[in-house]
Amino acid sequence: MRTLHWRAWLKRAMAEELAFGHSFLFVPVFLGLGSLVWFWLSWTPGLLKLALLVCIFGMAAFALRYRPGLLRTATLTAALFTAGMVLAALETARLDTVLLDTPVTTMVRGTVTAREITDRGYWRYTVAVERTADPQLQRPPAKVTLLSRSGQPPVGIGGGIEGRARLSPPSGAALPGLNDFAFDSYFKGIGAVGYFYGKPQAVPGVEEKTGSTIAGWRAGMGETIARWREAIGARIRGTIGGDAGAIAAALVTAEERAISRPAIEALREAGLAHVLAISGLNMVLAAGTFLVGARTLLSLVPGLAHRFPIKKLACAGALIMVFAYILISGGAVSAVRSWIMISIMLVAVFFDRPSISLRNVALSAVIILAITPSAVTGPGFQMSFAATLALVAGYGHWRERPGRDALPNNRRTGPLKAACGFLAGLLLSSFIGGMSTMIYSAGHFHRLAAYGLIGNVLAMPIISIFVMPFALLAMLMMPLGLDRYPLLIMGQGLDWMISIARMVSSWGGEVTTGRLPDHAFMLIAAGGVLACLFRTWLAASGLVVIAAGLAVASTSAVGRPDVVIAEDGRLVAMIREAKVASNRAKPPDFVFSQWQRALRLQDHQKPQQRPELAIKDAAAPASVPEEATERRKTRPPIDKNAARAVIRRLLAEAVPGRFVCVPSQWCAATAQQGWRIVTVDDARFVGFACEEADIVVTPVMLRFRTCRSGALLLSGQSLRRTGAVEIYGTGKADKAASRAQMRVVFAQEQLQRPWARHRIYDWRTGLFDAHEAGE
Repeated sequence: MRTLHWRAWLKRAMAEELAFGHSFLFVPVFLGLGSLVWFWLSWTPGLLKLALLVCIFGMAAFALRYRPGLLRTATLTAALFTAGMVLAALETARLDTVLLDTPVTTMVRGTVTAREITDRGYWRYTVAVERTADPQLQRPPAKVTLLSRSGQPPVGIGGGIEGRARLSPPSGAALPGLNDFAFDSYFKGIGAVGYFYGKPQAVPGVEEKTGSTIAGWRAGMGETIARWREAIGARIRGTIGGDAGAIAAALVTAEERAISRPAIEALREAGLAHVLAISGLNMVLAAGTFLVGARTLLSLVPGLAHRFPIKKLACAGALIMVFAYILISGGAVSAVRSWIMISIMLVAVFFDRPSISLRNVALSAVIILAITPSAVTGPGFQMSFAATLALVAGYGHWRERPGRDALPNNRRTGPLKAACGFLAGLLLSSFIGGMSTMIYSAGHFHRLAAYGLIGNVLAMPIISIFVMPFALLAMLMMPLGLDRYPLLIMGQGLDWMISIARMVSSWGGEVTTGRLPDHAFMLIAAGGVLACLFRTWLAASGLVVIAAGLAVASTSAVGRPDVVIAEDGRLVAMIREAKVASNRAKPPDFVFSQWQRALRLQDHQKPQQRPELAIKDAAAPASVPEEATERRKTRPPIDKNAARAVIRRLLAEAVPGRFVCVPSQWCAATAQQGWRIVTVDDARFVGFACEEADIVVTPVMLRFRTCRSGALLLSGQSLRRTGAVEIYGTGKADKAASRAQMRVVFAQEQLQRPWARHRIYDWRTGLFDAHEAGE
């Protein structure tokens, strides 16, 4: 009887969910899951096979459309899941971005498609490559980003640019499981990153041969919009100045590189970094300000409100405004999601339908997943939709709360009560938004802002009253040249926001979470989705799943490796509890900061320098391959006995857990597990390191892959294929036993995925190594 009772409750709740039309809300969920699984797989499923499965499951669901039940739900779910995989495969095949296979110095000539100034006054160009020379690349990327540190006037958008540049492939994950930047670059169409040597030259632009085609028209429109963005950003920064001007430009054009690093860190630690992203907050404030202002102005016209629906007229103007906003905002996922969401809400007004609803959120998610399914893997998509979903669901529960209809229908409120209501709504929305995105911040960035709620409560009134409304007014007045004073008011509001961020960040409220277990992350995220999508008592199931995820996260923390190695082989670190000892006195911040957050590292122990042990006639490592080639040809032989004596002395003098280095030659250390680790900068010392060490690391591209002694050799060539490396082990033992106890984890396990295949390309033969790819 009790079983039947629970089954009746469940059936009644499911029938109520279906009656509300909530089944559509799960369409983007299963589409997104299918896309996520496709990108997560270590092999590439066949597109035709997936399309066939979609047809089979789709026809089965259509045949069962009049037979509601578990079988119909299962077939429809399978169809949506495989459809998500098909969308991911189609996007990947459509882009087919060529990623550079190995670092190279070459002459680059192309067309500037976009440019952005940094906080140091440098220019970062996005260049559509026309040709390369000296050497000519056999597999050149179609588009690259290059930094110019010269002080000469920049090359304009659409102009030709030429210069000698150092190109590198987009970096992979700093540690296994972290964000793969090569994946992001593949779907952005960026095949390489680098910098110019000296001053790049402005050259005649490439003539557009496809000007009459759709592709040529799109390229021309893209350049025109890029010029608009740059001109607007320059005008805002020139009027306001400082970090406030850079942030103001970022709020309008999404150009964030001009913001100083301390200002960005203060905003992050205060929980206000979301303000920099053009997301729902910016779009809603802009559209809401325009809508209220336009409707107020139209209502002042005598007789107009009686003849025309001024609310719909204001909505039409707001639609045009948000369309112009998305054009100059750069098209980030959060901005596109917000634009689609706001557009759907405004269109709903024309048909007298509810504008704020979960269906609108689901519809915008379906549109984005259909166009760019790769967005589902990034924190921008996940955090944006999580916050919007939670806020809309919270608004729905508040609107339908019990006893609401029994309240008096008197809408007149005093100023104090209105202010209290505004602050209460701000506090509640900040709390809901912060809680809903917390798991994604911890999962992707491994840190949380402990006082983020306070920072948002203090700063959001300023953003809502002074920043975004006057930003909108400035944009409307800019064509008339009357934007100065609105921009100055906007800048004053941003100065107040920066002061609040610095005050909150001074409290030291950032919490480093470290890496979360994958299953805990998935449980908490799935529980949040269920809690928001269901409106009956089934929403409690989401809370149960969240609790299970929190329990898993607290009981199964991800362990720290004992040794970590960067993918370029230049940075090696030994880890013991929260302490880290590296072979570099000043580790590169881009990689090392990710290690610190992901592994919760605190104390950095610098290597002990022993320059007096340098072996004579040993040259310093070259900075570019051409110099390295010439230097190897002229290097004199080294004293083998002296080299062996030095490496043995370094290993003997090394304190366990700390590196001892001879600058520009090699470093040595003994790990707590008894492993002898040697990092080599000069290729001539690799053989001697292999004789004495258990682990040998070098950035040099070696042709041989192993040491004759059996030591683990990680060279630039092997790390190019494996990416970053983690080594786990326990206890101390002799040399043979210590090697047997190593467990090596690579960031790149499979290399046949399109965003990783460049790692196995051989420029000498022009072929991919199918054996290395695991095919």
